[in-house]
Amino acid sequence: KKGVRVVFVLLLPAVAYQLPRPQDCSDIYRSGSGLDGVYTIYPAGPTSPVQVYCDMGRDDVGDSAEKWTVIQRRQDGTVNFFMKWDHYKSGFGNAAGEYWLGLETMHLLTQTRNYELRVDMEDFEGQKVFALYSAFSVGSEADGYKLNLGSFIRGAAGDSLSFHNGRKFTTIDKDQDSHVTNCARNAYGAFWYGDCHTSNPNGIYAWGPSARATGVHWNTFKGLEYSLKTMIMKIRPVAL
Repeated sequence: KKGVRVVFVLLLPAVAYQLPRPQDCSDIYRSGSGLDGVYTIYPAGPTSPVQVYCDMGRDDVGDSAEKWTVIQRRQDGTVNFFMKWDHYKSGFGNAAGEYWLGLETMHLLTQTRNYELRVDMEDFEGQKVFALYSAFSVGSEADGYKLNLGSFIRGAAGDSLSFHNGRKFTTIDKDQDSHVTNCARNAYGAFWYGDCHTSNPNGIYAWGPSARATGVHWNTFKGLEYSLKTMIMKIRPVAL
């Protein structure tokens, strides 16, 4: 009588392999997504999903492997930016349109990598310019979400942001500027104001000429009495 061979098969539990979650738009680009659009990033790990707009296109110096994460965008006045502290802390708007990423997210995002900042802007006559800065990071809430800005590198817009370097963030209900009054109330916005500003990306959206220092201004481009059509702040990693 022939013997019977018994074969035992050991079944091991399947282990799901997960790719690292993207921290910013440069990670998304390297994973194979090369189209501009809205994506989800995780600035502080799997419990911190946030939607952002990724600018994957060519810049003025050609294509780059490090793509831009948009942290602020003004383009049509559909979102109210005259908001209080909690809104600026957590973020608001829609990543497909006008939005503010959020101070806490900016802080988390800029703690683990070194970033440069580019500010794109356009007037209502169709002139497009930019300003590029060597570094950008935001401090903790305990430090007032202080702006840490590198040097102005280049750009036809000129340098209207260095004045704000080292400033804490001010809103209509949290005054941390150095002026005798609240600059956010005076400028109808919120920003890293000093005494008070030379740029006002979060001011009232107007169509060209505006009341002095209350619109979406960049002083070295169109002055403080002209509100710009678009202003976009975006960051990307840089190697030191």
